Amino acid sequence: MSDACIFCRIVAGTIPATLVASNEHGVAFRDVNPQAPSHLLVIPRRHVASLAEATDGAALGALMLLAAEVARSDGLAEAGYRVVVNTGNDGGQTVHHLHLHVLGGRAMHWPPG
Repeated sequence: MSDACIFCRIVAGTIPATLVASNEHGVAFRDVNPQAPSHLLVIPRRHVASLAEATDGAALGALMLLAAEVARSDGLAEAGYRVVVNTGNDGGQTVHHLHLHVLGGRAMHWPPG
């Protein structure tokens, strides 16, 4: 955990967030700046700066399963949803703690931008 990392502080409970699910590997909460009608973030409990630094395949799989769970619970599974992982500055990552964006509630277009 890093005191400077906003997502580590959410995991620790020192910054409020609208939590929607959690398990031993991760926490899911609503994005404060949603880019779709439903925009959830899924983060690991342990600080991992980005996907490029991830080494635990089982933990990554658990995060993906948590993303699918919150998509179902938010009513996104039938129509579909998008899961995005931005990695590094050029990849659009602005918080350097691995996180999955779960976006839905509208049609997603390609290319994303």
